[in-house]
Amino acid sequence: MTAPPVRERILASATHLFDATSIRSVSADRVIADAGTTKVTFYRHFRSKDHLVVAYLEDQLRLLQEAVDRERAEGADACAVLLRLAAANGDAACRPGFRGCTFINAAAEYPAAGNPVRDAVEQYRGWLHAVVTELLTELAVEGPDVVADQLIMLRDGAMVHGFMGDPAGVAGSLTTAGRAIISAHRRTPLPA
Repeated sequence: MTAPPVRERILASATHLFDATSIRSVSADRVIADAGTTKVTFYRHFRSKDHLVVAYLEDQLRLLQEAVDRERAEGADACAVLLRLAAANGDAACRPGFRGCTFINAAAEYPAAGNPVRDAVEQYRGWLHAVVTELLTELAVEGPDVVADQLIMLRDGAMVHGFMGDPAGVAGSLTTAGRAIISAHRRTPLPA
């Protein structure tokens, strides 16, 4: 069996280590050791640890985008995609060792505007808002931008609750509250 390319190995090690602890607590040296590579090789692929963090966040965003695209390609309607997003967030919050949303954590660890890590978080937030707004528009929700903000706030709270509180109820509560918000902004109720 062939080993994955070095860049992917470094990114996989970073993902594992960042998810297990935090971004700031993991040094580039620790990622290098975990990936079984050298500093020269690491810096050939990533100019700095911040560039590695950006690649990590971009990879997480890519996975989410692919999941939504796959749902849409398989013919899922807007309601089904929103439900799948809620379920995915609930599943994440219930997994052992969950430490909160990757992007919220990165924003907290890199609060300065203009930092490339913060820019990667903003790219995710912009994508999420656009996707949710588009889905809400398809569902004939009045004020889809405002409702998207509400659903994203709800999702953010669910991620924090999954880490700080009882993760077992996150998926169900997120879905129930999301349906209530959407139904409050539609002329017809959502299908069951």
